[in-house]
Amino acid sequence: MVQVNDNYRKLPQNYLFSEVARRVRSYREANPDADIISLGIGDVTRPLCNSVIEAMSAAVAEMGRAETFRGYAPDRGYDFLIDAIRTNDYLSRGIRVDSDEIFVNDGAKSALGHFCDILGGNNKVGICDPVYPVYIDTNVMDGRGGVLTSDGKWSDIVYIDSPAENGFIPQIPLQVPDIIYICSPNNPTGTALNGSQLKAWVDYAAEHGSLILFDAAYEAFVRTPGVPRSIYEIEGARNVAVEFRSFSKTAGFTGVRCGYTVVPKELKGRDSEGEVSLNALWNRHQSTKFNGTAYIVQRAAEAVYSPQGKKETALTVDYYMRNADTIRKGLEFAGFTVYGGVDAPYIWLKTPCGLSSWEFFDRLLDECRVVGTPGVGFGPSGEGYFRLTAFGDYDNVCRAVERIKEWKI
Repeated sequence: MVQVNDNYRKLPQNYLFSEVARRVRSYREANPDADIISLGIGDVTRPLCNSVIEAMSAAVAEMGRAETFRGYAPDRGYDFLIDAIRTNDYLSRGIRVDSDEIFVNDGAKSALGHFCDILGGNNKVGICDPVYPVYIDTNVMDGRGGVLTSDGKWSDIVYIDSPAENGFIPQIPLQVPDIIYICSPNNPTGTALNGSQLKAWVDYAAEHGSLILFDAAYEAFVRTPGVPRSIYEIEGARNVAVEFRSFSKTAGFTGVRCGYTVVPKELKGRDSEGEVSLNALWNRHQSTKFNGTAYIVQRAAEAVYSPQGKKETALTVDYYMRNADTIRKGLEFAGFTVYGGVDAPYIWLKTPCGLSSWEFFDRLLDECRVVGTPGVGFGPSGEGYFRLTAFGDYDNVCRAVERIKEWKI
């Protein structure tokens, strides 16, 4: 009988969002007439913009002609998309990124999950608490988690405290991690690091030889002046950081799948023989384990950067941020302690009356017919908090907020 990877058996039985879906499904079966509004999982609801649809349609037509048909995509992505990314996301902001440092993929989640494949198993991993659970789960799968202790923490993970009294800004830890995950704007708290706060982490990583894995999936939602949308806006970041980006929330590609990773050539690791380029290792990983993002999808992503695509995408982002503002203000009116919703499409609230995260989930579903996500699913420090997302239909968002405002909890 084949032997399995024991590390998978260490994980909790259900992934957070799978458990949310299971509970909602059970509730629907018991209450088939219930009008449930979901502000839980961060899936988008607005359709793809016209520029994207037109580009995809043209690409589909190309795939139907022998002279324009394309098979496997280049390992790092087509030049037309890499050039659009480089020009619009970096050079236009005065940031140096070279074409051979950009790797197009099928989304930030998978890239974040795979990147540690090229890093040694003995590296100590630092995870902000609370934060997106994939960072921890994928490292547990790779054997870097240790064992799950009674306080809900993994024994070999460095938990980076992000206290509410400091606005959920991650604090420099006493124990030095080799790999540091930073998500800004943050999922789930909605916190966005300003330049000086991010600079402190870049300097810390440089001092200790650590590597930052910077998740910038929500950079398009930043509204506050001075909040970086790329870690490479910070001096020295090219020496210590990999950046992960996605078209999922920005352009509605959750079902289309496209993102990219930036791995500067300055980044070095060490093996038994000395220094090695992380850019070269990631290129080797991608060329071996990934056959490229589909041509149709890459043409769609390119269209996001067209003048019309930028306008249409900005309108979609504004739509979601109006939702975020509506939720935030409604919850504040109802007396909740609320964070986020300013530079991110996530609203993070303190559960009232001493309710646990899952107790609040159950009551909100049963009494308001509204679905959110329990904070404890984002780490031990998320207990007693709750996440709502701004990706729903505006009318449904308004109805959900009115229900919560009238709730006699």
